[in-house]
This record gives sequence, C-alpha cells and structure tokens, in this order.
Amino acid sequence: MPVRVTLDAVLAKRGRTARDLAAEVGLSETQMSLFRSGKVKGIRFSTLARMCAALGCRPADLLDYEHDPADLAAPEND
Repeated sequence: MPVRVTLDAVLAKRGRTARDLAAEVGLSETQMSLFRSGKVKGIRFSTLARMCAALGCRPADLLDYEHDPADLAAPEND
C-alpha cells in the first residue's frame, strides 16, 4: 500500500507510548494498534486532529505516501 502510517516514529521522537496516546485521544488500544499497523481503511479527520493536537504535529507527520502509478488504475470499490 502506498500510504504508510508513520505514527511510531513520531511517538518515539516525543518519548510517548501508543497506549498513553490512545487514552488521551479516546481510542481503544486495539484501534490504535490497527492504525499503527496500517490495517485500517480509513480514519476520521476528528480522530486525526486529536492525535495531532496531542502530539503537537501535523497529519503529514503521521502519514506518508509513496507514488505508485498503479494508483491511477481503475479504482477498487472505495
């Protein structure tokens, strides 16, 4: 998948744990784990905003994109 979650790097840089962040932004540890592993199909902007506020970062700090020409192919049922 060309979109990668880079949350772990931000957590490490700030000396934070995913467990503490999950509690602070109102997510279960399971939901946080799924997001960190990239096994989710989406995230609410409001959740992303709470994560950014708690970490003092921008959404681009939590997500990365690597261009893949196949992304311009016929869309899956998104």
